[in-house]
Amino acid sequence: MALFRGVWSVLSALGKSGADLCAGCGSRLRSSFSFAYVPRCFSSTANSYPKKPLTSYVRFSKEQLPIFKAQNPDAKNSELIRKIAQLWRELPDSEKKIYEDAYRADWQAYKEEISRIHEQLTPSQIISLEKEILQKRLKKKALIKKRELTMLGKPKRPRSAYNIFIAERFQETKDGTSQVKLKTINENWKNLSSSQKQVYIQLANDDKIRYYNEMKSWEEQMMEVGRNDLIRRTVKHQGKDDTEEY
Repeated sequence: MALFRGVWSVLSALGKSGADLCAGCGSRLRSSFSFAYVPRCFSSTANSYPKKPLTSYVRFSKEQLPIFKAQNPDAKNSELIRKIAQLWRELPDSEKKIYEDAYRADWQAYKEEISRIHEQLTPSQIISLEKEILQKRLKKKALIKKRELTMLGKPKRPRSAYNIFIAERFQETKDGTSQVKLKTINENWKNLSSSQKQVYIQLANDDKIRYYNEMKSWEEQMMEVGRNDLIRRTVKHQGKDDTEEY
């Protein structure tokens, strides 16, 4: 049971001001149960397992987001989230209580449904089910994180000189990702002179500056909406061999 409770505690990151729209996650998603055997008979149980209820803020945000989108069709998602977060902060306690009461009611029903399912399983079946659920949750968590960052408008990472060269050649040939064509392009890159490669190196450096400026602006927005969990821990100054840590 301790393991099962731990699964839900991992997902409790859904409850922060501004952070509730999607779950946050770390970079380490590999589970010690990656190769655990899970009997087929439990798959249907895992698939029909009750979802964790929405927190009061998530419920409010999902309700308000379509309204804000309709009123501001050209606004970025990060801007809309910031407005929704501000509206939530200004919401009277009496109105917040409506969402909080709904969450508590759903949470109670959620716990009762979990207990009902566990009563029908043996201890060994519960462990197997928990392993399968943990795998599904972590996989979904990674997907949610990726979608969340896209929704929040996180800037795309800078491309290397080699990647810019490849993208340019593929665009010229319109040949998708053919392995034969990729091999040819790779040979072409190796045969470029230093002066020819310098063109792409300069483009890559320009893209680093673009990324640095966009990330700085984006992180300022995230701090305003309470998403400090998305802020980079260390950011080194831009340079030839600069790196970033998260």
